[in-house]
Amino acid sequence: MRTIHITASRSYDVVLDEGLLSRAGRLTSEVLPPRRVMVVSDETVFAFFGRIVMDSYKDAGFETAAFTFEPGEHSKTLATLGGVLNALARHGFTRGDCVAALGGGVTGDLAGFAAAVYARGIPFVQLPTTLLAAVDSSIGGKTAVNLDAGKNLVGAFWQPSLVLCDTAVMRDLPMPLMAEGAAEMIKHAVLADPELFARLASTDTAARADQLEDTLARNLAIKRSCVEADERDTGVRQLLNLGHTIGHAIEIVSDHAFTHGQAVAIGLYRITRAAERMGYARDGLSGEIRQAMTANNLPHECDLTADDLLPTAKLDKKRAGSTTTLVVPRDIGECELKRVNDAELGCWFRAGCG
Repeated sequence: MRTIHITASRSYDVVLDEGLLSRAGRLTSEVLPPRRVMVVSDETVFAFFGRIVMDSYKDAGFETAAFTFEPGEHSKTLATLGGVLNALARHGFTRGDCVAALGGGVTGDLAGFAAAVYARGIPFVQLPTTLLAAVDSSIGGKTAVNLDAGKNLVGAFWQPSLVLCDTAVMRDLPMPLMAEGAAEMIKHAVLADPELFARLASTDTAARADQLEDTLARNLAIKRSCVEADERDTGVRQLLNLGHTIGHAIEIVSDHAFTHGQAVAIGLYRITRAAERMGYARDGLSGEIRQAMTANNLPHECDLTADDLLPTAKLDKKRAGSTTTLVVPRDIGECELKRVNDAELGCWFRAGCG
């Protein structure tokens, strides 16, 4: 078992080990009083792991309830949020109780936001079941739901009380879900870890699976450093948006035909190609990014043009006035923040296209 401590407005541990879902109740009871817990999960994930988790909490002395919803990004809405909040109220939850987010990033964002706003804030625990959620959304305290206009436009910063990453669950994920997580891991490696990037760019997937816990820990250490330095996302933490300004626009404009990981992969490749063409990045860097995507069964391009994506990108939550902060890679392990106006944003988007 490996534990990574994160210091923030609410400090907490991220635990990596096999079999953590069956120990969720006991481990949660070590940091929160065993009162009531609402397990929030999509229907598919709950069918696989719900009983294990519910029994674990019951055995640890918690009163349990569950709220499930239809899987997919389309459920990350104010309507589903209202369903969670009403379920908490019906079951008489108070600030002494907690929420457990069992699933991927949609579940973690949704359940975390419900915990942030119910009774003006109750504790919650992250139980990520995807590699993507484990390395990205389960830590850092960003919680949100989507609006028709864009992703994560309604949300709050609300740190979890505990994160349990069951590596046995991660290791058994089907290839498409492994690829989803690989997109964010590649992003982290481009930001801060050239050796990790070299590992992820390899086609030796079996060796990478053997090193899953170490790879997760290295990714979490990169994200921890950003979160601890800038919890509210006003400075260095914005580096974690590498590939996301273009990627989020691709998700929305395609009506989620591209998953988050796929869209981030394309966004990372396009911003790197733009940086190369505009003289910011080392020659050949975009080719190395493309190779890493190919090795991890990720796309690097799509048919959506800059003109298709720009109107949506201009609604991005990270904008300030009429400017957008882009994360620009110069080399592996060397990226910088660049604030651009709308005209410059168009130039970057067009430079990144085919």
